Amino acid sequence: MKFKYVCHDCGREYVTDKIMYLCPECAAHQEKGTFMKGVLTVILDDEYIKSLKKKEHVTMYDFFPYEVPDRETYPVGNTPIVRPKRLIMKYGLENLVLKLDSQLPSGSFKDRASQLVAAQALHHKINKVCLASTGNAGAAMSCAGAAYGLDIILFVPETAPINKLMQSVLYGAHVVPVKGTYDDACLLSVEYSRLKGGINRNTAYNPMTIEGKKSISIELFEQLGRTCPDVIYVPTGDGCILGGVWKGFADLRQAGIIDKIPHIVCCQSEKSHAISQAFKTGKFLPMDNPTTIADSISVSAPENGRMAVYGIKDSEGWCVEVKDEDILSAQLELTREAGVFAEPAAACAFAGFKKDLDNIKQKFGEKVKATVLLTGTGFKDMAVFEGRVEVPKAIENNVEAVKNLPF
Repeated sequence: MKFKYVCHDCGREYVTDKIMYLCPECAAHQEKGTFMKGVLTVILDDEYIKSLKKKEHVTMYDFFPYEVPDRETYPVGNTPIVRPKRLIMKYGLENLVLKLDSQLPSGSFKDRASQLVAAQALHHKINKVCLASTGNAGAAMSCAGAAYGLDIILFVPETAPINKLMQSVLYGAHVVPVKGTYDDACLLSVEYSRLKGGINRNTAYNPMTIEGKKSISIELFEQLGRTCPDVIYVPTGDGCILGGVWKGFADLRQAGIIDKIPHIVCCQSEKSHAISQAFKTGKFLPMDNPTTIADSISVSAPENGRMAVYGIKDSEGWCVEVKDEDILSAQLELTREAGVFAEPAAACAFAGFKKDLDNIKQKFGEKVKATVLLTGTGFKDMAVFEGRVEVPKAIENNVEAVKNLPF
């Protein structure tokens, strides 16, 4: 499919068949101590994208810049939506929907980006993909690598959750723990790509990550009967998920299929809120020491922060910051009252929804169509339950012990 790259910051256009990462002009003038500049947006051929309005139904593949080969080899998409009966009754919102991207092959939303990066690699006949990750992106790319036979080199901070690292090891990736932060691992992965070749999959750095993630919006539009939610809650760290959600709806708008993008709500922990603060202040400053328990959204300098802020504004959205205790509480509530087991980063979106409940009822009334994105399974990080939840002790093997049970 024909497409071009457009720099989100300076607006320069690049028409090329070669792989591109950042806008070379903006990247050359990156200011130290601020969000990354020069993130490229993929713009599909306008005539083609407008032709999609004539289709009775669209799929995410209609909007991809690369053809995804052998889709059933690594099946991404069609994740379920849940209409949580008990939570609907509890909060008085009959149109509450949970989107379960925890049901993707590697257990997280990051499979969407990895599928398209794998397609990019296969299109260009490149067998090596390198990236940095705190866990989920690495596991997803490693899963795609195992499915398609790609060589995955994964740089991770040594503090990343063991469950996520073990996933990547089991998929056969070359895992390189780094004595440092995610940002340190990211810089080393870029250097690896420069020195040893291959495609770099880092979030936002490779614009195909945003293109892959936009698929959730197109899918959700069809699942909701070709309508959009009024408001959508997105767990946010580096801004790439939020940027992808915005881009998917923006593509539907460009095609003339929808008139208006849903209000996008950026949900962040108070301990890692660089994008929320940038939205409020207009200053794109990183955090010195993000320490949220939700490791997947614990980010100092968000790679896609500038596009995320733009997407929030373009959708007339807003930001919600929550405490770590609220994230953990939301995680247990989803598990016990909806049967949905989400990791802390995903539960941040539900915590944000809860904090924002009175606001959306005031704005839209109790008929408001609210969607919460749950982007990763709780099995990704079981360590967060230590000291909070315990397995009961064994009872004696006799009938008397059964009679004495308090339930």
